[in-house]
Amino acid sequence: MNKPDHKVIRFLLADDHSLIRQGIVFLLEDIGIEHEIFHTSNLQQTVEFITSQPIDIAIIDAHFPDGNSLSAIPEIKKLNPEIRILIFTGIDEDIHALKFINAGVNGFLSKLNEEEEIKQAIMKIITHGEYISPKTQALLLDSLHNRNLINPFLSLTEREFQIAGMYAEGLGNLEIANKLDVKQNTVSTIKKRIFDKLKIDNLVELLELYKKHG
Repeated sequence: MNKPDHKVIRFLLADDHSLIRQGIVFLLEDIGIEHEIFHTSNLQQTVEFITSQPIDIAIIDAHFPDGNSLSAIPEIKKLNPEIRILIFTGIDEDIHALKFINAGVNGFLSKLNEEEEIKQAIMKIITHGEYISPKTQALLLDSLHNRNLINPFLSLTEREFQIAGMYAEGLGNLEIANKLDVKQNTVSTIKKRIFDKLKIDNLVELLELYKKHG
């Protein structure tokens, strides 16, 4: 992918921590490219800004107090198909990188990386349109041999998948137990197993996964 046609590259820095955004500003100044920088601090602002402004590269956190960026990526890409998105986050790359890559982002970068690696990642997004870290490259290769990495629901049994779908429809433990004619604590046990296999902590994350893969 070529560089944007215009000389000045327009960046959106989307993070609810202003210190993180300021750190990226310093790095962009070090890189020495002509650029404009815009800031947003929550997910709603980020989507609205991209709707109203031409942005070349968005550097976005994975989680905001008002939502998970994963759910907004398809909408952002639909609004601006040419935008390049670099997820810059503290969440575990091993667990989450493929979900974001599959959703359409152009790169996934851990905030734990050294400053030089962060600069290199931004430069690769600018010059090549994408940044795939060695760790994410290994995950992508593994995913060719392990379909569960691409669709985590493939790791569930038929019954677990059925119950996951019921949770996604908004049913509670008691309703699911009555529908399936099983004890409520059986449903609770299966729910814990579903969460463990999908590596999630709550029903909001389950719903987001189900929308994407279910």
